[in-house]
Amino acid sequence: MLLRIYEENPNPKAIQQVAEVLRRGGLIIYPTDTVYGLGCDINNHKAIERVCELRGIKPEKANLSFICYDLTGISQYTKPFDTTTFRVLKKALPGPFTFIFNASGQVPKLLSSKKKTVGIRVPDNLIAREIVRELGNPIVSASIHDEDEIVEYSTDPELIHEKYGNLVDMVIDGGYGGNIASTVVDVTSGEFEIIREGKGDISLFM
Repeated sequence: MLLRIYEENPNPKAIQQVAEVLRRGGLIIYPTDTVYGLGCDINNHKAIERVCELRGIKPEKANLSFICYDLTGISQYTKPFDTTTFRVLKKALPGPFTFIFNASGQVPKLLSSKKKTVGIRVPDNLIAREIVRELGNPIVSASIHDEDEIVEYSTDPELIHEKYGNLVDMVIDGGYGGNIASTVVDVTSGEFEIIREGKGDISLFM
């Protein structure tokens, strides 16, 4: 199913429809402020396993991130961090960054059995954030990769639907996506370490 949602003014009924699919254990492909993502409800183990299967990775080894609505959502899944980190996060989010934190006990065991860290995003995209808000908890997310040697990420929602429509429960058409992934920043030591430079202003962390 391909569902059109406009980022400037996401239709609340459409957002409810997406949240319902997630609550039932469905998988969605949705837009972010970077690339299109593959997502499911953080509380549904079978759905997380389906995401990993689609990506060809084992859940315990998967580097999946969570999409949260805001900083309050982040703090539930991370161990406490200092005020300096909080100030930088406030400047950077919502934005095109994935932050690696020390994980709290709230992270599903399926995802933290071998790792003590968690990657968390608050994308600057109203569709993604409104889905999370309506659902009432984060969604687990993985980027949609393209087999094309030149284009690493699929950007056209209609082509994404052609390719993945039979593998997921819903593809959200939020317009053309980007093809530059998020910048990954590790904050587990209390310092800001750039693990992967992607979209976003890294001078925030200098």
